[in-house]
Amino acid sequence: MDNKNIKIAVSGDICLNLLIWRTNAKSNNVLNWEHYPNVHSTYKAGEALFLSELVAIATGASILSPKIKDAEELLPKGLLSSTSELELFPISDDEKENNKVYREKNFLGFTGPAEGMPLLLPITNDDENVDMIILDDEDNGFNSREEFWPLALKSHKKAPFVIYKMNNPTNSNNLLSQLEEFNSETTIVVINGDNLRSKGVNISKSLSWERTALDFIWQMNNNNNINFLSKCHHVVVHFGLEGAIYYRNEGEAESQLFFLTDEFEGDFIKETQGKMYGLTDCFVAGLARGVVFGAHTSEELSKSIGEGIREGIVAAQKYFVHGFGENVEDGVFPCPSIFVEGEKDFIYKENIQDVPIRNSNNPNCQSCWYIIKDKSSINLAEIAYNIVVYGEKSALKFIPIAQFGNLKTVDRAEIEAYRSIKNLMCEYISAKNTVRPLSISVFGTPGSGKSFGVTEVASSIAPNLIEKLNFNLSEFEKLSDLVVAFHKVRDISLQGKLPLVFFDEFDSNFEGKKLGWLKYFLAPMQDGVFRSGDSVHPIGKAIFVFAGGTSTTFKDFCGENFNDETEYKQFLNQFESSKGPDFVSRLRGYVNILGPNQTDENWDQLFIVRRAMLLRSLLERKTPHLINKKGEAQIDNGVLRALLKVPRYKHESRSMEAIIEMSMISNAKKWEQYQLPSKEQLKLHVDEEQFLRHLMHDEFFSEKIDRIAMTIHYNHMILNEQWHKSNSNFMKSWEELSEEIKNSTRDQVRNIPNALHRVNFELISVREKPECIIFTEKELDILAEYEHKRWSLEKKQNGWEYGDILDENKKTHPLLVTWDSLPSDCKNNIIENVKSWPEILANSYFKIERLKYLCYCETHLLV
Repeated sequence: MDNKNIKIAVSGDICLNLLIWRTNAKSNNVLNWEHYPNVHSTYKAGEALFLSELVAIATGASILSPKIKDAEELLPKGLLSSTSELELFPISDDEKENNKVYREKNFLGFTGPAEGMPLLLPITNDDENVDMIILDDEDNGFNSREEFWPLALKSHKKAPFVIYKMNNPTNSNNLLSQLEEFNSETTIVVINGDNLRSKGVNISKSLSWERTALDFIWQMNNNNNINFLSKCHHVVVHFGLEGAIYYRNEGEAESQLFFLTDEFEGDFIKETQGKMYGLTDCFVAGLARGVVFGAHTSEELSKSIGEGIREGIVAAQKYFVHGFGENVEDGVFPCPSIFVEGEKDFIYKENIQDVPIRNSNNPNCQSCWYIIKDKSSINLAEIAYNIVVYGEKSALKFIPIAQFGNLKTVDRAEIEAYRSIKNLMCEYISAKNTVRPLSISVFGTPGSGKSFGVTEVASSIAPNLIEKLNFNLSEFEKLSDLVVAFHKVRDISLQGKLPLVFFDEFDSNFEGKKLGWLKYFLAPMQDGVFRSGDSVHPIGKAIFVFAGGTSTTFKDFCGENFNDETEYKQFLNQFESSKGPDFVSRLRGYVNILGPNQTDENWDQLFIVRRAMLLRSLLERKTPHLINKKGEAQIDNGVLRALLKVPRYKHESRSMEAIIEMSMISNAKKWEQYQLPSKEQLKLHVDEEQFLRHLMHDEFFSEKIDRIAMTIHYNHMILNEQWHKSNSNFMKSWEELSEEIKNSTRDQVRNIPNALHRVNFELISVREKPECIIFTEKELDILAEYEHKRWSLEKKQNGWEYGDILDENKKTHPLLVTWDSLPSDCKNNIIENVKSWPEILANSYFKIERLKYLCYCETHLLV
């Protein structure tokens, strides 16, 4: 990018970075010192000096900034410097990666002036007419020393774009006050998410993008410490190298989340890859690149900032990968290619998705926000179909997916729970002086995959370190059985392995008492020891996983679902006598495994997507021959619909797996309906009547299309008599109608299920005549407009066009206009026509039912 006619002033706090690294002794030794490892050092620009270099590369503009002639010679007195130790690290986290580059191993600290403020430097050849100002405020004095601020900031002759990189976001300062007074509309404040957290701004990290985004919004709305930030016109907060939030306030606050679908905050940099200073600088340079390009094309600033955020995330990741290069002294740093898109890059701007963030303090609204719903133009049922048929990668390319080994999930609740457990495990494994096991609990219905989920999370962290043990407490008859189990755990720990110990059905009865096992785990969980006879043995480092057998959720286990106060008191007395509270206090986390069944009609929205991902996984593992070369599953639509929409699997994932195993598809090219198990066999795992009705839905509907179309035709004749009385062809009985008109009405009927999806309903075949629902006014408006658009498109495709008079021969129609241009009486006729659908469909034994994968909030949005 060459923009030499654009001038950018870059200034701020000044620092030089001293880099130190060692190399092995030379092979051809002549002198004594050459027998020892060689220590090397060099200075690299830091803070505003380094940022100016990055901005020059990123934008191609003319950069005006402070200068130091030669950092290797005599350093100016009072200049701030830092020292870092470097080491060679693999370019990527791939175990097979042999190429290495230098990155930071240890940050050793700063060297500052003996007294007073660190030295600052003026901008060389400063110009009050620059097009952009970039300020690097590390809270080391620059923000209060106006004499070093760019002239363009003080002259007020122009209103250039300002990118203000801020280190201390909880304190307003002289510099920010200046920007607020004179440059508020064109100033973009940039903050590192960890800087916000370090100042007490409570934003969750690395759980889910939804949780991070909603926490940020809550803090901006409610935290007085960052009240001044909420008044800024443009704020960009970047979270690691994987995402960012753009907060925009130009009268009404709006926020946008930018994120990578396959990474969460902190995922990109692994502990084995070292560190790099200047990541935020690189992000800022990418942001500047986007803003400069946007200004050149007269793009709206908010769009340029969005593009700049994408540039910044891509550049920061590439900057980290390049590191200081293979040779610190002779290599080019920073590498110019980090701002150049290459054919074999591992990341592109298009990989970064964005979505508006819900701006609500309603906890119910927050808990039901899912990116998967906002990023999809189709409903969850269609997403589920696409997952099974085309695979997750194709169907969910714009959606955050969490993967732990062989476990994949897009359900926000599961992502947050699993990542919380993963964070606990990572901290525990890396801790040096641990004397007690890490205790977590996992709940779910039988067959929901409790053991599989936690095992995959643990194995994704340290597959070569962890060894799994499984004990079912319901099979233990005496206390000595538990002691034997602890000895097995200890043996593995003494071998240098980390035992991952599942205590299945830990909540089962023992010694005739409910939750009778709990008290025997208290000492091992708290002190890391167990008693065997007269001896006390240390368990060593271990992860205890307590899997519930009688409680399906953590709330069930703790009795939080009781509505009756008397029943709750009885439970609490028993829970306390069984040492339940003491047991819970020793837990460090828990997971509720959701499985393929819907757990709550109001809030569990994604069960159909979980089913789809499980079904696709089972097909790939058990019947790979049903997946063609394009990756498409060969499965009948009726079979797929029944597997996804049957209300409940009696034994969760085991039932879904059993239906596949019982079907006659070992040598089949496609899973057809006749290959399913018999009705009696299906009864073992699902409600066979409901399963078969979903299976035969298309057939039921096809058989009744003419009957429904006929009723709609007669109803349509009555409602639209004024438009058709001049043309007898439209006033004929169904039998006398032309095939064109019949087919048009049949198409309307076929499209009713799609229309109902627009207002979050589905059509279900039932055995008895159902009650008729009543659409809300908003639902009627949506359905009527959809029906008019469908009819208009059909007419135009058949050669009709607008005309003042309805003429079948000339194919002109006065209603071929947009919905907004329709006369009100015509709109009302269409609305009345739609109103009749529930009764007409009910007479044919079809029930209009609210989609079960909608949350409470969304249901009420249509009221």
